[in-house]
Amino acid sequence: MPVKKFTKLRRLNIATHRDLGYFFSTLIVVYCLSGLALNHVDDWNPDFIITKKDIKISEAMLPGAVDKPLIDSLGRMVGEEKYKVYDVPTKGQVKIYYDNASFHVNFDTHTGVYEKVARRPLFYQSNLFHRNSVKGWRWFADVFAVALILLNITGLFILKGKHGLGGRGKWWMAAGLLPPIIFYIIHELS
Repeated sequence: MPVKKFTKLRRLNIATHRDLGYFFSTLIVVYCLSGLALNHVDDWNPDFIITKKDIKISEAMLPGAVDKPLIDSLGRMVGEEKYKVYDVPTKGQVKIYYDNASFHVNFDTHTGVYEKVARRPLFYQSNLFHRNSVKGWRWFADVFAVALILLNITGLFILKGKHGLGGRGKWWMAAGLLPPIIFYIIHELS
């Protein structure tokens, strides 16, 4: 191949790598954050923050009947003004449902448990994309996957000589195969 053609091809490779890298850089970070969160789903809830608070109920609030005024006064105790619905699961108890919260009150023990659910910032949104929960996103995710392959391939040919693929690059590529091979063998043996 003539040197001039090789130089043009090399420049095109570098420009493609650079431009795809810039274009997809934010999405790469989003997928990495989401991947970290989803890897540890057994340790924490990557989508929601669930806050529980134990509440003492005064004896003065013991109901003659469970009605709207009682439900409203219980709501004020936990900073909720508008309930969706309430029910009486068993005698002496009431469970009140709010937007993204609930309050379970036990009048026999004079206690209540207020539970609020909030979306975990950044992680909730990034997980929507990582799990393909957004309608139509799958097609863009496929484009992104192909672009990552292209980014990888173009990156292999950026450096030349002893620092490039023909030099130490081939050894790093070979070393990169080791973790999946080792973990696959461990998986198969267990």
